[in-house]
Amino acid sequence: MSGHVLYNFDTISKLMFYLGVQCQDNPLIAMMKYSPENVYRWNPGDQITLNFFKISFKTSFSGTVRYGQKSYGFKDGGLAFIAPHQALTVSADSNVYEGYSLYFHADLLRNYPLEGTIKNYNFFHYSTSEALSLSGKEKKVVASLFHAISEELLTDSDLFSQDILISQLEQLLNYSNRFYHRQFITRKKVHHSLINKLDNALEKYLHDNMPLTQGLPTVQYFADQLNITAHYLSDILRTLSGISTQQYIQSKLIETAKERLLSRNATVADVAYELGFAYPQSFSKMFKKHTGQSPLQYKKMINY
Repeated sequence: MSGHVLYNFDTISKLMFYLGVQCQDNPLIAMMKYSPENVYRWNPGDQITLNFFKISFKTSFSGTVRYGQKSYGFKDGGLAFIAPHQALTVSADSNVYEGYSLYFHADLLRNYPLEGTIKNYNFFHYSTSEALSLSGKEKKVVASLFHAISEELLTDSDLFSQDILISQLEQLLNYSNRFYHRQFITRKKVHHSLINKLDNALEKYLHDNMPLTQGLPTVQYFADQLNITAHYLSDILRTLSGISTQQYIQSKLIETAKERLLSRNATVADVAYELGFAYPQSFSKMFKKHTGQSPLQYKKMINY
């Protein structure tokens, strides 16, 4: 990272001051329009860490974002989400888009239901390469929501201001969930290719007896193999198969366990250790949960 600068902003006010943007009355939420004056303050390779949430709405974009083995342009705009404390690296094409950034601190949500439910919006933990590419119709919806939030931020604060802002934020997040679901469906071909790669990586992991040295296969391991985030992988699988990545891996383990239990010489403990379980009891518990039988009952039945 030689020559690159590390920036850390613990408050929205400090970030706005650094960017030369006038702060609104509420220090826990702010909206900024991209302009050459504030975007050019960063150099490619610089790293930025924020102690608050960020939603970027790119109304135009001349670069591309990769999904699987293909690249897609933000022809009609896009959304990217950053959770607090994530390190953001400035890319070489970050100066070629227009749009807005919405920043809000977790304290804004305190004592509201959204304080607890925001963790369910997995896209805050996606990488920037997994941003949401909007259709023309979706772009209009997002633009209207950003406009409504902007107008509320410019309105004199009263007893209802925070309630309205939280409601608008929640609406924006729920629409984003809907639009991501659409993206998973419309890019089925790309995402099915990812699932095939997951299958191949799982098969190799088990075939090469890696559980003996690496332990049980983890979601993070396969996400790294596929070069995507664990949250994005799980959301793709839930959309296309109805189960999480963890459940998907467990189903593959059960299939492999059934094959290995076919051997009269293999004990339940042998199979458990071969699949990466530290204790046979843990294996038996998972096996029974998925099949309704203990491994020993299954083994006796198939070898009867």
